[in-house]
Amino acid sequence: MSYVQNLRGVVTASTAKRPGERREAPELPVAQIAVDTPLTHLDRPFDYLVPETLAQDAQPGVRVRVRFSGRLVDGVLLARLARSEHEGRLGWLERVVSPEPVLSAELVELCRTVADRYAGTFADVVRLAVPPRHAKTEAEAVPEAVVPAPVEPPGRDGWNRYRHGAALLDAVTEGRRAHAVWQAVPGEDWPSRLAEAAASAVAGGRGALVVVPDQRDLTRVAEACIASVGEELVAQLSADMGPAKRYRSWLAIRRGAVKVVVGTRAAAFAPLSDPGLLAIWDDGDDLHAEPRAPYPHARDVLMYRAHATGAALLVAGFARTSEAQLLVQSGWAREVVAERTELRASAPRITPVAETEAQLVDDPNARAARLPRVAFDVARAALGRGEPVLVQVPRSGYVPGLACAQCREPARCRRCAGPLGLPRAGADGLELAGAPSCRWCGVTDTAFRCAACGSRRPRATVVGAVRTAEELGRAFPGFPVRGSGGGSNVRTSVPNSAALVVATPGAEPWVKDVPGGAGYGAVLLLDGWALLSRSDLRVGEETLRRWMAAAALARPHQAGGRVMVAADPELAVVQALVRWDPAGHAETELAARTELGFPPSVRMAAIDGVPTAVADVLASARFPDSAEILGPVELEPGSAGEQRERALVRVPRGDARALAAALTAAQAARSARKAPEPVRVKVDPHEI
Repeated sequence: MSYVQNLRGVVTASTAKRPGERREAPELPVAQIAVDTPLTHLDRPFDYLVPETLAQDAQPGVRVRVRFSGRLVDGVLLARLARSEHEGRLGWLERVVSPEPVLSAELVELCRTVADRYAGTFADVVRLAVPPRHAKTEAEAVPEAVVPAPVEPPGRDGWNRYRHGAALLDAVTEGRRAHAVWQAVPGEDWPSRLAEAAASAVAGGRGALVVVPDQRDLTRVAEACIASVGEELVAQLSADMGPAKRYRSWLAIRRGAVKVVVGTRAAAFAPLSDPGLLAIWDDGDDLHAEPRAPYPHARDVLMYRAHATGAALLVAGFARTSEAQLLVQSGWAREVVAERTELRASAPRITPVAETEAQLVDDPNARAARLPRVAFDVARAALGRGEPVLVQVPRSGYVPGLACAQCREPARCRRCAGPLGLPRAGADGLELAGAPSCRWCGVTDTAFRCAACGSRRPRATVVGAVRTAEELGRAFPGFPVRGSGGGSNVRTSVPNSAALVVATPGAEPWVKDVPGGAGYGAVLLLDGWALLSRSDLRVGEETLRRWMAAAALARPHQAGGRVMVAADPELAVVQALVRWDPAGHAETELAARTELGFPPSVRMAAIDGVPTAVADVLASARFPDSAEILGPVELEPGSAGEQRERALVRVPRGDARALAAALTAAQAARSARKAPEPVRVKVDPHEI
């Protein structure tokens, strides 16, 4: 007989193992496991005993299965311990799903930080960070970590155009902390600049991670990185790759077989060891905001990661968000911008329609017309030179909405009060199918009558990209019209030849065989009122970002490049576009938000749900004394028709942690008592 110290006390055990009996691992017999459960009050590690048979495979970071509340659930092993502080009886680790570690210590800390920052759970963040296991792919021979051939530091010519640009690359190469906000000039070959920054990190012996909004940008940046450091050192990571290919790429990153990772928002959690550069392009794009709980933003994830690892952080884009401006004003980041002389040499000539009295005299309806005569002249001149013309339209489709032609009241269905629209017909979808029909219930309204004034004449509120393409085809006969946008119909590029390209924001194709893709002879930005009339905190910032993305594809003004924006020339956002001054607009926007108490000058959380659930959270949460509650206000009914409300809670930035902790505790209390009404909590929601 011998005495064995186990976690349930000192007991007498036989040295012989009975059939079916499990014996603890001789060393570090306790495993701390994060159980995959959505319940907030259970968001903590649990201790389990490690059987001797699993001692070798049960290493930190691996996927496991344990019995929790009487059923087998998934989990991740966080650490092995010699003893547990739990005084009760411990359960056994049932199975190691795979000996492949999926979470390093750095990623465990990052996931915990993101969960705490966004009032979420660790399990929710892990689901965002680690792709689902693909057993067949995991069994394949994935290249192990290799020592890459030395990479020479890239040239500095492209970055010498910007103040502090070369210094940024030097800091990345030398492995120093560097935080920068980069504003690219119009026509910039920005994928090559990001590739040069990534190559600088590789030349310094570290890795690089670049996060972009969508697959089109991913392809461009990946190709530029391959040209800089070689295909064997570059991996792509996005949901569009498919489960097997994505998991194969993720494994190659985790095993150290690559040094440069290019991906979409989930790539912010990529298991890249020793990152030297973390970069994000166009951080204002909605695609960077995760739509699943706890709704983190890729920019913030990279910021936390840069702080924890000492990597350089680069926030880049043609425009600048208020969040990026706050980084500059606080001194945490330095701006990398071009001098005005360099900017003037690269930018096209940007003008609003009817900017002068002479134009109004020549065309009195210039400001009311959707495409005034001066814009037609600009497009006709570019087409005559054999250059493509880009036309940006805010909405896809044919006629997205209808309103009363007399009083402009939105046209509503008489059955369900849903919005009315005109259906399309024909093989090309360009013909009207007949009477207006409801977008919600599908009922056709053969006898439209405005509920406000009684008029029977509807009119289009916004003309979509399809209708615009049809109209331009008639106005410019003999020239091809190409569309881009609206679901899967998104073009990556267009030939450098005379054509009209109609695109929705974010779907603008670049011109082939032109540096940076800036080969359009003219860019027409239509229906500016549709972008600026949205009820959104970021309406001005978002409109400028979309306009700049399109205008950056125009040729320089020396080469005849023109940009025309159909909006009031006195608006601040129009003036910022004309001057190409994203930094000045972001500074003004941030000052206005600070005065009004809006993010990012404060921390704000949105609580959505049925009225009883929202009231429950507000009553039980112990917010800091500085908290201010706004609302609740009614929202659109849910999918089941239930009434929904939203309450906003804002605090100074210094109380951000206290706000998240209060919301987490309130949700934990609700989950502990099994509250039936669901509630959604979003910290710093991107869409308010």
